[in-house]
Amino acid sequence: MRYRVKAVGADAAVVETELDAGSEAEARALAAARGLAVLSLRSVAVRRGSRFPLQLFNQELLALLHAGIPLAEAMSALAEKEHRGAVRVVLSHILTALREGRTLSSALEAHPQAFPDLYVATIRAAERTSDLDQALERYIAYQQQVDTLRGKLVSASIYPVLLLGVGGLVVLFLLGYVVPRFSHIYEDMGGDVPFLSRLLLEWGQLVEANAALLGVLLLAAIGAVVVAARSPALWAAVGRELWRLPMVGARLRIFQLARFYRTLGMLLSGGIAAVPALGMVSGLLSPMLRDSLATAIGRIREGRSFAATLAECGLTTPVARHMLTVGERAGNLGEMLTRSAEFHEEQAAREVEWLTRLFGPVLMLVIGCAIGLIVVLMYLPIFQLAETIG
Repeated sequence: MRYRVKAVGADAAVVETELDAGSEAEARALAAARGLAVLSLRSVAVRRGSRFPLQLFNQELLALLHAGIPLAEAMSALAEKEHRGAVRVVLSHILTALREGRTLSSALEAHPQAFPDLYVATIRAAERTSDLDQALERYIAYQQQVDTLRGKLVSASIYPVLLLGVGGLVVLFLLGYVVPRFSHIYEDMGGDVPFLSRLLLEWGQLVEANAALLGVLLLAAIGAVVVAARSPALWAAVGRELWRLPMVGARLRIFQLARFYRTLGMLLSGGIAAVPALGMVSGLLSPMLRDSLATAIGRIREGRSFAATLAECGLTTPVARHMLTVGERAGNLGEMLTRSAEFHEEQAAREVEWLTRLFGPVLMLVIGCAIGLIVVLMYLPIFQLAETIG
């Protein structure tokens, strides 16, 4: 769920932001980890429809800044050329705030539905060091890497999903249309029918006699699956069960840690201190790892070693632990976090590709066997009749 939080920040200023959390208590814990004292908290509906094109906004703004155009004029140019009403409203509000003398980060923070907390924090850190151009470049590179990984996962899942969908439709067509037609033929012929073929034909007769009712039940089942798929509680429960599976849970942990390393590396490279950065990225982790991160934040705040603390709390892999130790000694922890993320993302991409190559043929074999079994059982009485005549 999404919660709108009104809180007092570290600079004693009242801020409003939105957080994604499973419950109100979890949202309060996320806000506390970011150094916010919650004043009020309420759930809000997740907005659907057109999304703010953040990546395009970054690329266009960076191009204008590189051309030597001041920030306010660049924002005015972006607002003038925008033809989408909702996006133009957001850009106009930002432009008004800049002309009033407010900082870019405070103007962005007023639109949490368009600019995530990580982005606002990156811009705020860049304002302290006057390197807005570099901050935009880092965020563009970060988003491109995230989109690339997401694209690989989506591409890998398209073939199995299409195969499963087409195979399921073929099976439904056979069981719902072809088998009932064959049941009439064998009913008129009479004679002994093999047991499995008789079960299949009885199913065909049942479908034909209750076609309307079965159709309604099928549509209701599809609707229930769609509604359930939109339930955050259901996905949370599925996630907890997946984490308990030996091999699947280990892969999910590595995938989440890779995303955690990449985002944290971007924030540290942008000049944000370790403790606030860890609080900002806590929402990226599952509840299984979030408690460990809260423990790690407390120890790091006490002055403990960053790499050693993450290792003690189970937030590193063997490779990441060594890389973070080297990065902490050399003073380039942000770069080492990014390299750790790249290493584990490439590993995850290879495993997904291997599983796709294996899962596709196996799924095709299962669907082919199911369709072949139905066809054989339909024609088995004909073969038996031919043998009798012979």
